[in-house]
Amino acid sequence: MEMNTAIKALAALAQEIRLTIFRALAQAGESGLSAGQLAKELNIPNATLSFHLKELSHAELIIARQKSRFIFYSANFATMNELLSYLTENCCTGTLCNIADVCCDEKSS
Repeated sequence: MEMNTAIKALAALAQEIRLTIFRALAQAGESGLSAGQLAKELNIPNATLSFHLKELSHAELIIARQKSRFIFYSANFATMNELLSYLTENCCTGTLCNIADVCCDEKSS
């Protein structure tokens, strides 16, 4: 992932409503949710939801697909994984790391 792409994705997620939408879509899995379901579940007005979905879509964090009269949105897991890889590619000086190695050992506490 290029730095500009990562910045665009992080900027899109750096807003409370968009982060909430993305997390809801990630939780819903590949089947996603319709715009109506999202608006109802998250209690977001349609116009506001539309604006935020456009921003997430522009950052390629979500995918829209039309089914009959409805538009379903789902998290773009490929982009999400690329972003996570980009953020952690130089973690632990380039060696594989385990979060348990980074955190405090419970026995030592």
